[in-house]
Amino acid sequence: MKLTMQNITKSYGTNLALDDVSAEFTPGIYALLGPNGSGKSTWMNILTDNLKADSGEIIYTDDAGNTQNVRKMGMRFLEQLGFMPQYPGLYPNFTVERFMWYMAALKGLDKMRAKQQIAEILAAVELDDVLSRKIGALSGGMKQRLTLAQAVLGDPKILILDEPTAGLDPKQRIAMRNYISKIAFNKIVLIATHVVSDIEYIAKDIIMLKKGVIVDNAPPSVLTGKIASKVWIVACAEGDVPRMQERFRVINIARDERTGDVHLRVLAEEQPTENAIKAAPVLEDYYLYVFGDVSSAS
Repeated sequence: MKLTMQNITKSYGTNLALDDVSAEFTPGIYALLGPNGSGKSTWMNILTDNLKADSGEIIYTDDAGNTQNVRKMGMRFLEQLGFMPQYPGLYPNFTVERFMWYMAALKGLDKMRAKQQIAEILAAVELDDVLSRKIGALSGGMKQRLTLAQAVLGDPKILILDEPTAGLDPKQRIAMRNYISKIAFNKIVLIATHVVSDIEYIAKDIIMLKKGVIVDNAPPSVLTGKIASKVWIVACAEGDVPRMQERFRVINIARDERTGDVHLRVLAEEQPTENAIKAAPVLEDYYLYVFGDVSSAS
């Protein structure tokens, strides 16, 4: 199975949201990273046929090796998709269980299959204890998990998840991340997010999107390797912190309660101070390196 985007372009008036974007996906988890306005949601909406691209093609190759243009497939392709939008339109007067049965009917699931899947999925996203609660009475985190549940219903081949962990507490984020990893072995899963920690350890490839253009596309270890000698820990007095922030890209500030010193995590092309110690980079460091204009720092 393979999904290929070829030279996709989309504009809103004079605003170019996606500029000649191409990418290829096989089973596994892919993360689409970028700041607000980078084109992530436009990308998602084109893949799910909620928006039409101005130009370019999307090609789907099934498990049997048959290749077709998605636009020509129409509903046959949409039946392969599960979509979790960032701002879902839920039905506040539906109960959790009724909503899932309604979605199962829309997806054409038979009653036996729907019953089994609904029970399994709601248990996995920890909503099996609120089956009779109306959606309007759910917390934001519960609604988020219900939105994922409906996307997974029907065992789609392709999952498109737009900000899937928004509004979740740390425990729920981990549970959501683990669940997505568990079901992704035989699916193409594309996650759009700006929360780097949610995908650093589960994504096989990270696509960095900036102003509608792919600026990088590689596994997390490859991306962090590009700044292996550019991340430093610098100890300084609290009064020196403003000066360091002016000179360097400071991405974290932590106080050593034992010594009273402040430890700065700094992105710099060369050793920023004599006492600076190299640190192992993480994906968030690379995200800030790409999107934070660290090249302009001294």
